Amino acid sequence: MPELDLPRFPPGTDPGPSFVELLRRVAPDALPTWPSPAPTAGPPVTHGTTVLAIRHATGVVMAGDRRATAGMTIASRRIEKVFPADRHSGVAIAGAAGPAIEMVRLFQVQLSHYEKVEGEPLSLEGKANQLAQMVRANLPAAMQGLVVVPLFAGWDTRRERGRVFSFDALGGKYEETDFQASGSGGIHARNWIKASWTEDLAGDDAVDLAIRALFAAADEDAATGGPDLVRGIFPTVATIGADGYQALGDDEVAARAERLLSGPERGGRRA
Repeated sequence: MPELDLPRFPPGTDPGPSFVELLRRVAPDALPTWPSPAPTAGPPVTHGTTVLAIRHATGVVMAGDRRATAGMTIASRRIEKVFPADRHSGVAIAGAAGPAIEMVRLFQVQLSHYEKVEGEPLSLEGKANQLAQMVRANLPAAMQGLVVVPLFAGWDTRRERGRVFSFDALGGKYEETDFQASGSGGIHARNWIKASWTEDLAGDDAVDLAIRALFAAADEDAATGGPDLVRGIFPTVATIGADGYQALGDDEVAARAERLLSGPERGGRRA
């Protein structure tokens, strides 16, 4: 098997566990770049809309609707907004879809690169700090309207509990003790979750609450996609706990969504 031609650095210039710094040294043209002048008039930017994260007794649930909009047009009905970051964490995107997805891919590689270089994964707090730096680096694009506002959540293996982090467009990082929602329908999703969330919420109930909150957001926000029974389009849902990141299958989400739509609990708490 041929040896890999890995880059070598003299003392004092080694980029260490930072994949972004490694790219700056060996392939600066591969870094995400955005033009500094204000963009000229063009087609509307595609935006992802509503995502949320709910902490519960045994971990965290993350979910997002599937609609992306470009101005007043539905750009996509099946966009993915919830992604695994690594084994025990996930990231959900809202805002300009193109830069957001690029940021997620770079974030995934950064976490993998750090673990390979250091021999152990970053702490959950460290992962949130890395993502905050990436959001801050996107500020020039955000000033042009290409705002990316992710949610980050995961299982803290040191504290043995789920944790949720939100960010602002300037890269500010904030830990949420209970839940958070982002995007155009976020305020409606938060209001729905607030009415039912408790400290001892079970994981199964948190999944139902996440799906129901997205339904409520879709009722109030035109940019948020509700369940589409005709096309078979339902929210993306993932759970994160001591066993790691697990995405729920489409069939399970569809069954839960159809039950919630037809059951008596649709209008509020379950009996």
